[in-house]
Amino acid sequence: MSLRYQAPRGTQDILPEDQPYWDWVRETAARLATLFGYGRIDTPVFEPAALFVRTTGEATDIVQKEMYVFRDRGGQELALRPEGTAPVCRAYLERGLQARPQPVRLWYIAPIFRYDRPQAGRYRQHHQFGVEAIGDGSPLLDAEVIELLWRLYEELGLTGLTLRLNSIGDARCRPAYVALLREYYRDKLERVCADCRQRYERNPLRLLDCKQESCQPVIAGAPALTEHLCPECAEHFAQLRACLEGLDIPYELEPRLVRGFDYYTRTVFEVHPPVEGAQAAIGGGGRYDGLIEELGGPPTPAVGFGTGIERIILNLKRQEATPPSVAVPAAFVAYQTPQARLAALRLASRLRREGIAAVLATGDRSLKAQMRQADARGARYALILGQRELAEGTVTVRRLADGHQETVPLEQVAARLRP
Repeated sequence: MSLRYQAPRGTQDILPEDQPYWDWVRETAARLATLFGYGRIDTPVFEPAALFVRTTGEATDIVQKEMYVFRDRGGQELALRPEGTAPVCRAYLERGLQARPQPVRLWYIAPIFRYDRPQAGRYRQHHQFGVEAIGDGSPLLDAEVIELLWRLYEELGLTGLTLRLNSIGDARCRPAYVALLREYYRDKLERVCADCRQRYERNPLRLLDCKQESCQPVIAGAPALTEHLCPECAEHFAQLRACLEGLDIPYELEPRLVRGFDYYTRTVFEVHPPVEGAQAAIGGGGRYDGLIEELGGPPTPAVGFGTGIERIILNLKRQEATPPSVAVPAAFVAYQTPQARLAALRLASRLRREGIAAVLATGDRSLKAQMRQADARGARYALILGQRELAEGTVTVRRLADGHQETVPLEQVAARLRP
């Protein structure tokens, strides 16, 4: 069959059989965020495109290659949300959250849109769980955010994960390092990809974030930023490491980890699964102490993370972790004659009002075919209505596991089905 319409490339349909994974991840994330004192925030799917250009960085791949940008009928240039932090910071300023006790702790689950090459775990529309803690520069807050992310993966049963950690300094110590990095790359530009040659001119720190295989040997020899931190940034990083060790959260130092956005300062981190590949990190984040100020607010420290739900589910399946069992329908309501259809409809409705899951047979199938449907749905009982049951005000209750059946007065069916 030739399909006239198909889902756009890089998107997916989430079918009923996969929903238990999604519910499991979302419910675990929401429970943990609440446990840590974070409140939910939802921001629009689209924002002014300038918001992301200003905060993410004009030279980043997201702005240059990946944003979905369009003009509305009023002529305003908008973008589908390519990341979650900037919209939350915009809302923090616009909605006066700076007047609340600081830090303001927020979490979200939201669709994210990036025009990227689709691969395993990488979609042009994907979904992200993220948290943002705004208004405090303490390394304890960095540790809290990392612990929340680590606990999420632990509670879902993911194993073999690696937390990679780095500090990229701030506006005081980073310029000297960038000058050193430029000098290191100066005679190696013919050995790196075309994108890196552009990054050398526009944003040298992004050189360390390149994923091209040909650039990795050059990146490996680059000077480590942690060896060029100012005393304040070095102390912040040392305190964060002590906090993580106090929480028994294992980590590896990754001196060339910089993340993909220009707004990061000091702490950056990523969590990687045991099987690497195109999907790479399953989550990451860091500190962004200058972002609120970049949007016109006062100097305001902040830290957060984002983790892709699709990537989490991909790794859950790889590790054969299964979500909690989904409740099957307690009853499948069948009928033997056309005259019993309305009574079957009313019985199914009555059971649902009593809090008992019930599936109603439809169409003109034979009773035998309806029983096959009941088995396929995994129902525990088949409730059968025919001429005799209508006349007597009863229901035949058949236990599908062993075929045992009994006749039950209509008004007692709900009580009979309860565990």
